[in-house]
Amino acid sequence: MTILTKRNLVRAGTALAALAALSACGGEKKPVASAPAPKAVHVPQKPYPPNSASPNLVLPQVEANGLYRSVNRGISPAQMTWNLRSAYNVAALNCNAPQHAAITPGYRTFLRTHARALTTANRTVDAEFRAKHGTRFIPPREAYMTEVYNHFAFPPTKTDFCDAMLAIGRDAATVKSADLAAFSARSLPNVEIVFDDFYRRYARYKTDLAAWEAQYGHYYAGTTATGRAQ
Repeated sequence: MTILTKRNLVRAGTALAALAALSACGGEKKPVASAPAPKAVHVPQKPYPPNSASPNLVLPQVEANGLYRSVNRGISPAQMTWNLRSAYNVAALNCNAPQHAAITPGYRTFLRTHARALTTANRTVDAEFRAKHGTRFIPPREAYMTEVYNHFAFPPTKTDFCDAMLAIGRDAATVKSADLAAFSARSLPNVEIVFDDFYRRYARYKTDLAAWEAQYGHYYAGTTATGRAQ
């Protein structure tokens, strides 16, 4: 039989108090603060070039009058006539969609109807280049005309260009040869509207792209993510 002395009671009480303290510490777990959930960020689609054009195009310079520099501006009446004929030629070769079917037969009629006027315009253009470049005027004239053809054949503007030439071809059907120069002078700017419109939309795309990259580009750092928006 165990005899509880006063000393033993004190020791037992101390041990029980310590055990109770340990139990209390082990039972109360402090809550661990969880990290805030990442905030969802809506990244709009990346701007892309109009008409599926290359993203690296260099636009023509903007002149003092606010228009883009073009091979069809600042030229003589004879050159306007010849350049309109060139535009019609490019359209007859490239505008193959069903809605543009009238362009090619219209071009053949245009050539027959205005054969003399076009020959005169061509000779005048030769004389103008000869006056500017001397006897070796043919290479610069050929280089210029290559630029003219390439301008009209610019792939991103093909559909709009063909639409414009379809309308011009309809108007040309009633033009007399004596009025061909005047008709060319008022029609060629209508072709240029196609290119001016594209250049403006492309310039806006570049501005929008720069703003998008400044705000959202870091979300795509190290990736090849692309998007389309306009």
